[in-house]
Amino acid sequence: MNIDLVYVIEIIPELLKYLPITLYITIIAMLIAIVIGAILSIILVNKVPVLLQLARIYISFFRGTPVLVQLLMIYFGLPQIFPIFNELGAEAAAIIAFSLNTSSYLAEIFRAGIQSVDKGQAEAATSVGLSYPQAMQGIILPQAIRNAIPATGNMFIGLIKNSSLAFTIGVTELLAQGKLLASANLRFFEAYLAVGLIYWATTFLYSQLQGWYEKRISKAYIT
Repeated sequence: MNIDLVYVIEIIPELLKYLPITLYITIIAMLIAIVIGAILSIILVNKVPVLLQLARIYISFFRGTPVLVQLLMIYFGLPQIFPIFNELGAEAAAIIAFSLNTSSYLAEIFRAGIQSVDKGQAEAATSVGLSYPQAMQGIILPQAIRNAIPATGNMFIGLIKNSSLAFTIGVTELLAQGKLLASANLRFFEAYLAVGLIYWATTFLYSQLQGWYEKRISKAYIT
């Protein structure tokens, strides 16, 4: 067995140059997914006619098909149906695919978060003169967000790892650069080990940050 750990250390700085691209795709996709997921969750909770059925189909499709298939369908398939998408770049396609996929999971997470709050609180708020939107904004959503943070954080970690699929449509991100280095030097194990260590360190740091934030917001609830 011949593993060159020195080479692993040497290429990490080169790979780190592409970490911002991975984080850019991940963060933008997550922000879009949060917005879409929040809208879907409100539709699910309030059982809005017609929109409820459409939301369920949307969620079922994006949860029931591989994210790689969705990515390839959006980047290679959409331009054949809608020529306007011929100008869609690889990064934009990756962001769209990841945000749509992640939003289908966040919709259920947010729905569960909202429904975990006692309905009596909303009824009490409306009984003292608050409108339903005011009750949601001031009472229900703050508690629902707190309840949804752990699962949402896990989705973000999953999205960081799923972003590696962007290399399949030509995005030169962290994994793509690792693949190039592996092919150039025939040090496949070392190159992919270095990539894995960077992903590991990134997700570990985020997990620590999330844990710290969860403890901070929980202080107000500790009796």
